[in-house]
Order: sequence, then C-alpha cells, then structure tokens
Amino acid sequence: MQKYIIDEKTKNNRIDKIIPILNPQITRQVAQRLIESGNIKVNEKKVKVSYKVSIGEEINIIIPEVKEAKIVPQDIDIQVLYEDKDIIVVNKSKGLVVHPANGNPDGTLVNALMNICNRKFIWNRRANKTRNST
Repeated sequence: MQKYIIDEKTKNNRIDKIIPILNPQITRQVAQRLIESGNIKVNEKKVKVSYKVSIGEEINIIIPEVKEAKIVPQDIDIQVLYEDKDIIVVNKSKGLVVHPANGNPDGTLVNALMNICNRKFIWNRRANKTRNST
C-alpha cells in the first residue's frame, strides 16, 4: 500500500487529478478506476472521483495484483485478406471484440489470430520435417 499526505501544494484538487501527481506511474483514468473500486481511499474511507482533498488528509493507494491473461487459440471464422510470413490482414467483422478484457475473456479477434498463427506454425514444422527427412 502506498500512503501520501495532502500538503499545501496539492490541497483543494480532485482526488483523480492528484493521484497522477503523487504517483506519476498512475494515469488519471487508472486513478478513476482505482477510486471507483475502493482501492484508493481518503482517511481510510471510500470517496467519489470528484472528491476534493484537504491539507493533512491521508491518501491510501492499493494497486491490485495484475492477473495474467491466458489467450487461448480459437477457431473463429474471420476473413483473411492477405497473409505472408510477417503480416496477416483481416476484415474484422462488426461486433467482434478485438482482444480479451473484462466481460470478454475469449471469442475475440486475438483468439482467432492465435489460432491462425498456431496452425501456420504447426504446418511449417511439419513441412520442415518432411524436407529434412528426404
């Protein structure tokens, strides 16, 4: 947990604007999410994003542990417009989520691309084994 005390320079500002000043590694947008989730408190109390801080108040910031996303290849029908050894160009259909996130852990464009790349990798390995055995 990170602790900060509001001083003369930071008083009377919104909490979401002060956090990036206190900790430059936290953006305002991230600060807003941390405030809304209760991971940033003032004097051990949950506050709103618009809360204005006063001199002497204690700000506690808890940075939750980052959960590693596991991206699983999935056979999702996407239109491949062009493909070579370095690039895959697709026509992303409307409504297809681009990458896994909260609420969309799979069924995304990234899952489909992982499937294409895995198939290509396996095919190349088989082709190389065949060439090397002759």
